[in-house]
Amino acid sequence: MARDKVTIWHNPACGTSRNVLAAIREAGIEPVVVEYKRQPPTREELAAAIAEAGITPRQAMRRKEGAALLDDFEMDDAALLDAMAADPALIERPFVFTPRGVRLCRPAETVREILPG
Repeated sequence: MARDKVTIWHNPACGTSRNVLAAIREAGIEPVVVEYKRQPPTREELAAAIAEAGITPRQAMRRKEGAALLDDFEMDDAALLDAMAADPALIERPFVFTPRGVRLCRPAETVREILPG
């Protein structure tokens, strides 16, 4: 993923994702918008994003969709990554990539930590 641009893994149905996208645009940046449910990241891209954001696969899994995986099973990081790669609805959102780093932007204000300028 090109790091000279701002990219958001976005879900237009998610209020937090919409708020983060609006904050990026309010900062004068037109990001590359990837609707990650339609264009899912590869397992490798997902693993890299999670690592660069400084979080674990468990923290990157959407609790509402992945509750059974997180609570009912003792899954290791590799299994969680496999599950999210197979079903992108399990990925928490939005991930934002900038030249200043990667963040899972929950809460939405987290995006300000990595916006250029």
